[in-house]
Amino acid sequence: MRFLFLALFVTSSLLAQPLPQSFTPAKSAADAGFSADRLKRLDAWLQEIVDKDIAPNAVTFVAHRGKVVHYKAVGYSNLQKKTPLKRDDLYRIASQSKAITTTTLMTLFEEEKFLLDEPISKYIPAFKNPRVLVKYDKNDPAGGTFDTRPAKGEITIRQLLSHNAGIPYEHPLDKRPEFNVPFFNSTAPDKLEDVINKLAKRPLLRDPGTDSTGAGFTYGLNTDIIGRLVEVLSGKPLDVAMRERVLEPLGMNDTYFYLPENKAGRLVELYSKAKMDQPLSLHTNEAYRNSATSGAKAYFSGGAGLISSVEDYAKLCQMLLNGGTFNNKRILGRKTVEMMLRNQIGNAEVWDRKDKFGLGFQLITENSHYGDQASPGSFTWGGMYCSEFTIDPKEELILLIFTNVHPYAYYSDFVKKFRIAVYQALE
Repeated sequence: MRFLFLALFVTSSLLAQPLPQSFTPAKSAADAGFSADRLKRLDAWLQEIVDKDIAPNAVTFVAHRGKVVHYKAVGYSNLQKKTPLKRDDLYRIASQSKAITTTTLMTLFEEEKFLLDEPISKYIPAFKNPRVLVKYDKNDPAGGTFDTRPAKGEITIRQLLSHNAGIPYEHPLDKRPEFNVPFFNSTAPDKLEDVINKLAKRPLLRDPGTDSTGAGFTYGLNTDIIGRLVEVLSGKPLDVAMRERVLEPLGMNDTYFYLPENKAGRLVELYSKAKMDQPLSLHTNEAYRNSATSGAKAYFSGGAGLISSVEDYAKLCQMLLNGGTFNNKRILGRKTVEMMLRNQIGNAEVWDRKDKFGLGFQLITENSHYGDQASPGSFTWGGMYCSEFTIDPKEELILLIFTNVHPYAYYSDFVKKFRIAVYQALE
């Protein structure tokens, strides 16, 4: 009986502890619940992949209960100039933009601006009466002739948030001018409203929602549509609504679609390594490299367009881990965050990972072929230029690693070996 009382007292005391509202450096690895000796394996691996020309750089951020145990920069932000990487250097975070855009939308959900199962056409009429692609000429690079049929239902906001609407990135009809839209960024004077109205005309690859086979996950431009929905519901451009509702309250002062002139020099260079036996080389796509610092600076891609630092993004992660609050600001209600972490794709899985998808996040399951030691119930996502975050509620842990290489033959190893190295050092 005495033991039971003590256990209940300890549990209730832990639950009563205030959630961390700022990051504090751990006094030691042990102070944060880590083994200093085992963390050296992470340091050695990071240095090895830089020394062997496998990665140009890497920056890490690991915090346990708000105590920062690993925050290091290794390598070079510019290989040609041998510019040492700094911890606050800025990275193209690509699809990690989705979590910020989703969070921005969910602040409007809490203000009763919409319901999840409403059709997107209620707010963006161009999506009314969607159609599904059933046949096209695979031998015609210009798109050729194609046939469609009416979709079995309207696209809902919930389906967009869970990539469950049949909307891909690459599409068989992309070469046709009426369907061609920017994917990740644009140096042209594109406007989000125009791009999304154009996207609405593109046939879906399947019916919205899950079917009897569980075919319910088609990753694509869904969150760019969500970004436009934010504009419609808030009455403000996406970058303004995002800054007011999420970035400024969290103190995320280094996150932008387009970098101010005084921060442009902190953007790391973008490299390519398509095969492991090839050296790192400068990326050849000028828009990928320079859209954040040049061009029209007019298009706000909520799905892939943001630039951030690892510490800035860690603030978003800690807010979600805390159940919606950080920097003494409540961004979302606790129950809203819980709802966002429920499976939304039925029997379907995220690619071959054996994981599920919620409202904006990959959910690591007991059967995960991706999450390794991460606790079931952890959630994660990354970006195509090779960056990733994992949030583990059971362990009260956030872990992030960024680099910028695309295409990257080492991508999977890079993010998974980092996560393995962190978890093996956790006491």
